[in-house]
Amino acid sequence: MTERQRDPNVSSAAAVQTSEVRLAGSASAVLMQPTTLCNLNCTYCYLPDRKQSKRMSVEIAEAVAVGVGQWSEQHPVTMVWHGGEPLAVDPHYFRALVEPFGSGAAHPITHAVQTNATRIDETWCEVFADVPVRVTVSIDGPDEVNDSRLDWSGRPSAARAMRGIDTLRRAGISFSMIAVVSDLSPESAGRLYRFACELGCENLGVNLAEKKGVYIGGQEPQTGVVAFWQELAACWQADPRIHVRELDHAYTYIRAELSGAAPQRAEHPIRPLPLVTWDGYYLPIGAELAGFRSPRHGEFTAGNVLETPLTVLAGRAGEVPWVAEALTGIANCRKQCEHFSYCRGGQVANKYFETGRLDTTETAYCRTSKIDLLEGILRHAEHTHT
Repeated sequence: MTERQRDPNVSSAAAVQTSEVRLAGSASAVLMQPTTLCNLNCTYCYLPDRKQSKRMSVEIAEAVAVGVGQWSEQHPVTMVWHGGEPLAVDPHYFRALVEPFGSGAAHPITHAVQTNATRIDETWCEVFADVPVRVTVSIDGPDEVNDSRLDWSGRPSAARAMRGIDTLRRAGISFSMIAVVSDLSPESAGRLYRFACELGCENLGVNLAEKKGVYIGGQEPQTGVVAFWQELAACWQADPRIHVRELDHAYTYIRAELSGAAPQRAEHPIRPLPLVTWDGYYLPIGAELAGFRSPRHGEFTAGNVLETPLTVLAGRAGEVPWVAEALTGIANCRKQCEHFSYCRGGQVANKYFETGRLDTTETAYCRTSKIDLLEGILRHAEHTHT
């Protein structure tokens, strides 16, 4: 029995339940890997194969577009183009990858790109404006703060990234920013927030450097993380001109707790954030696992969109052994962790790279990026009140 012959009528709205945790059968955002290639060699990068140029075919984009079109009958969907460096494909080819998605059915299909900004020029700005594409740039801060983001010759990339950002600003294209933070001092938090405001971004996302993929750093327990988040919360409250992704998420949860609605969050299905790799393989969760394999489970994939429709892959994802193990891990979090309504089971990839398993619970990521974040916000509130 072939993949296409097996259970072809699975609804994309179906939910797969494993160990008291349900995985929703459709996604509101889909990560797309147009290429594995990246022109930078950031010291903390977790991605394998980023020195190789493997490019997604238009045929794969077309296959994904069919399934996403069906999902857009139920809710909006955002296609997030994320490499490698997605702008390592030329602008003309990127347009060809985006074109099959159209505008959506009852709800829109929109596009976003995560880029290191070093390749942005006027031609790319035309693409961003025409498609249109929401842009998020990866930059860690000014000058030497960005020194972990080197090219393959060991040269810093900050000046090139700033030229790309200047090009966005001249073209009137708004953008967000994601920074990877290794220095977790309060001074670093203040410097980062001021830089993001001066840059003119709309939204700041903060990723802490962590053990993941091919990057083996970030293993030691971090100290001072609570103070970092406390200072970031203080900076935002003093000058809330931009959004901070982590603070927005945390404050949303806190409001739910205060209103008594937080327990309901634990009952919601886990919304997948799937990745489609350059060669069409589908990972419903744990996108950072792409390109890796487990001694017990083999390659981390739930099928290929060229062999099986996207909606079918999503509908039966919970039957895949490694996905089922990950859902069991989320169920274990629900049973054991008082923060489950907030973090919703943590990050699947972090569990695997930290422990070698997918059914574990608390990780360093949970502590530093979730629990310490809440503690930092509470300390800031207490300090402000007193």
